[in-house]
Amino acid sequence: MKVVAGNWKMNLTLPEAVELVKSIQPVSSVKVIVFPPALFAVPVTRHACRGIETGVQNIHHEDFGAYTGEVSAPMAVSIGMKYALVGHSERRHIFGETDEQVNLKVKKALEHGLKVIMCVGETLQERESGRAFEVVERQVREGLKGIDDLSSVMIAYEPVWAIGTGKNATPQQAQEMHEFIKKIVDVPVLYGGSVKPSNARELLSQKDVDGVLVGGASLKADSFNEIIRIASELS
Repeated sequence: MKVVAGNWKMNLTLPEAVELVKSIQPVSSVKVIVFPPALFAVPVTRHACRGIETGVQNIHHEDFGAYTGEVSAPMAVSIGMKYALVGHSERRHIFGETDEQVNLKVKKALEHGLKVIMCVGETLQERESGRAFEVVERQVREGLKGIDDLSSVMIAYEPVWAIGTGKNATPQQAQEMHEFIKKIVDVPVLYGGSVKPSNARELLSQKDVDGVLVGGASLKADSFNEIIRIASELS
């Protein structure tokens, strides 16, 4: 079964978010997940139809405490969310999140029964200097250190240079990295980085691409539904 996940990031107003989730058309052969802004988590989860699961874009590694502005795993579980997105490149590069912090968050999410999509990926400088595989292997190994049961874990490979830039890895580059990741750890691997209807089919047709993590194209029902439709044809 292919996976189509939408990361809405810090976008939309509440009415827009509710209208968007109501307009998504899931199909039984595709796992559909959306990650709304935390403020909209309750209404979006409530209005999501059968076949759409919701997740939190980031969690803290503690259950509760004096961490202003943070969201915990127990909070996400208490409102019916099923997934946590952990280690997104924007968390790593804008907010300085380390591999160690990613590992703590993955462990905490799993502890509370959340499924995890852990993001990994190299910068343009790292790719051009020939370090892409080294960087991704470190992120995978460090992020999953000490975790024996990986049945609730997926990895999203998102080359940093392809996120929100309009550029994307070629299908061959994506396949090469996905195959590499699967030699390290046996979990589903999604591709993220400027995924849109025009390139989704070629990406999803690659042997080791198990799904996609969609950014901008998940903010419009037409484009997100088209990606779901394409995934259903390839599932």
